[in-house]
Order: sequence, then C-alpha cells, then structure tokens
Amino acid sequence: MTMDGIISGVSIAHDKATLDQLETATHESEREAVERLLARPAVEEAFAIQTCNRVEGYVVTGDEEAGRDVLGEWTGETSDELIRELDHEGSLRHLLRVGAGLESLVLGEDQILGQLRDAFETARETGGIGPLLEEGLTKAIRVGERARTETAINEGVVSLASAAVRLADEKHGLEDTTVIVIGAGEMGTIAAKRIVDRAERLVVANRTPSRARRIVKTIQPTDTELVVEDLASISQRIVEAEIVISATGSSDTILHKEAFAAAGETFVIDIAQPRDISSAVDEFDHLTLYDLDELESVTQKTRLMRRNAAQEVDEIVTEEFERLLAQYKRQRADTVISAMYESAERVKSRELETALEKLDLDGNEEAVVESMADAIVSEMLSAPTRSLRDAAENDNWSTIHTALQLFDPSVAAASPEDGGSGPQASSTPSRIDMEDIPPQVRDRLSQSVLEQPDD
Repeated sequence: MTMDGIISGVSIAHDKATLDQLETATHESEREAVERLLARPAVEEAFAIQTCNRVEGYVVTGDEEAGRDVLGEWTGETSDELIRELDHEGSLRHLLRVGAGLESLVLGEDQILGQLRDAFETARETGGIGPLLEEGLTKAIRVGERARTETAINEGVVSLASAAVRLADEKHGLEDTTVIVIGAGEMGTIAAKRIVDRAERLVVANRTPSRARRIVKTIQPTDTELVVEDLASISQRIVEAEIVISATGSSDTILHKEAFAAAGETFVIDIAQPRDISSAVDEFDHLTLYDLDELESVTQKTRLMRRNAAQEVDEIVTEEFERLLAQYKRQRADTVISAMYESAERVKSRELETALEKLDLDGNEEAVVESMADAIVSEMLSAPTRSLRDAAENDNWSTIHTALQLFDPSVAAASPEDGGSGPQASSTPSRIDMEDIPPQVRDRLSQSVLEQPDD
C-alpha cells in the first residue's frame, strides 16, 4: 500500500450543533458509518467517530473533490451551517486536537481519548484503515497521551457537572448508591458519564425520555443498573436515591419541597441556572442541598489552569503535526522514487539483454558491462532522487511530474493538483537513448570499455 491518497473530513460538533441536531446527524453505529463510506468506489480508507458532542467522518480518496462528494452524501440532510469541512492537512490537525482534548466540550477531558481508540479499532475491523489513516490516528492517540502526561490539561474539574460529581463523591461517596441525574443536556450527560461506573444504580430523568435513553445508550455497557425515567414521575425515584444531581435547561422550578418529603438522607446538588430545585428543600433536616453558587468557585480555578495548559498542548499538537507531515511527504517521495527506479531497472535489464545477445563476451566482460549499466542508472537517478525528496518536502508536484517524464511520460500520472492520486509506475517504460545519458557518464562508460583487458 502507498501513501498516494488525500484525506478529507467533516465534523459536526457541539460548537455549532445542538444535541438534537447531533442526534439527527448520528448514524446507527460507527461501524455502519464506516461501511457506508467504504461502499463508495472512490473511497480507499474510511474512519468515523460518534459521541454525544460530535459526529465526524474521514475518507481517503484519489483527489479532494471525490472526498467532498462522498462526505456530502454521508452527512445527508444536515445543514451546511453545522458542518465543518476539513482538507487533508486540516483533517490531520483536527484529529490531533480531538485526541488532545482541545476540541472537547470540557477542555482536556479524558473520555474522548478512549472513544478515539475504540472508533479506530472499529474502523480497522470494518476494513477502513489503511496507511494514511493508520499514521494519522496513531499520531492523534499519541498526542492525546502526551497532552495528559506532560501538561495539566486534564487536572482538577472544569465543568459544573464534574464538580458536582466530585463533591458528591467526597461528601457522600458514590459506591453502592442510587444516583438520579435530572436533565439530558450537556451537563447532565457529563454527570451521568462520570457516575456510571461508580454507582450501583443510575437513573437518568428528563422531560423527554427519548433524550435520556440516548445518554444511556452512549454509556453502555456497564455493570451499573441504568434506568430511564419521565420527569413527571421522578418523585417515586427520589425516595430510593441517596444522591440527586439536577441540571436541566428549564426556566422554571421543576422540583418543589413536597417532592422530597418522603425521601431519606439525600445529598442534593442543583447546578441549573435558574435553579431546578426550590430552596425550600433546604429546610428538611434529612437533605443536604448545594447550588450553583457554591460550586462555581470550585471550577473557576481549574478553568484557568486548563486554559494555560491548553497553550502547552497546542504546541505539542503543532510539533507532532509537523513531524507527521514530514513523515507523509518522505513516504510519498519514497513511493515515487521506488516506481522510478523500478521503471529504470526494467529499461536497463531489457537493453542489457539486447546488447549482450549481440556481443560475443565472456563472463568477466559481461560482468563489466552489467556493472557499467548499473552505474549509468545510479548516476542518472541520483540527482532526480534528491530533487524528488526536496519536491515532496515542499509539496512541489510539478517537479515530481517533470522528473518522472524524463524516464517515462506514462509514469507521471495525474497529480493531486490535476485530479489524480499521484504518479504510478508504467508497465511499458520508454527506451533510454545514448544521447539522454549525461556526458560524464558516457565518458566513464567509454573509458571502462577501453580499459577492459584482452584475454
């Protein structure tokens, strides 16, 4: 496999799309999303990642236009305003930023790195991973690991939901508990995902149960019992719960004092603005109520720390991105150079065979001629090899095209600039005329023949 293709990508994420819009854009599964991309003849490799906060697809095709066409169909009826289109370099840099947590709703969060690994493995099992995406995704995971071990990007708590879960764990403990998360928006989702592997039972309640079911679906499988509840009947669940975290987007109070009257010892955290839970609840001796004001100071310091760390992470991304591009370019040049040498070798072998048939030479003489033929090829290809590598470093496909034409015009297939996937070796190389050989090589050839001893 070669590195000739071009990566194209699309991203539909939380910065532009609402949760409902993301849900509409989401495919049945990451496997199905990759299979749909691979079904298009132009696609050589494919990758997709779907989380609560993003739906992204990437393809490798022979040219950028083909990639855009495939991804345009893949995104379906999603509004163009919600879609971020990514070219080859933009796709690679974005994947590195995703792995590092710089594109996450919660800056530096850890979960995305695991999701990226899982999506990578799913695409590999589906047959979507080839040399280009292999290199890019491996680098993205590496960048994510560096970001989290070399900086403070994931330290502390940056979201109110994270702070709420940490507070509940520190003040009450999450093990062997029943926890209710009210609200299926961004904060409710974050809270649920941080609780799910700790609590015995997690109840996700929402005015629209289908939204709550979507959250539950994204966090399976788990040993924790997962329950979806309609907000209208949440009072019955509160009686069973030790911890309640509320984070809806309602403009009105949704839980009044009577909803907690029959509850036992309960730890209640309200992170909604305006408040979801009536302040009168605090009058109950069996309840402990924390609200937004008490949590805000916990998160402010962490937000500042992570913003500072994000600058360090961005430097890591830039460093690794440049290394990745240099690696791609060198591999691309090596692929072209290999094709060039193979073409020249076929010409040399054919012409050598023809010449030896016409000459009456013994074994030693044939060895000298073969050695000279090798010298001609090496001498002729030395400078073009250096030029091709320099051209690849500078994305100068014009130089690559011209250099290849010197040996075989049919080798210089369409480049990325004119719609092709790069040079390909020809099976019918052109003949090398003696006039094409540099004078110094001809002189060297003549001298070698003159110096050949007589038997």
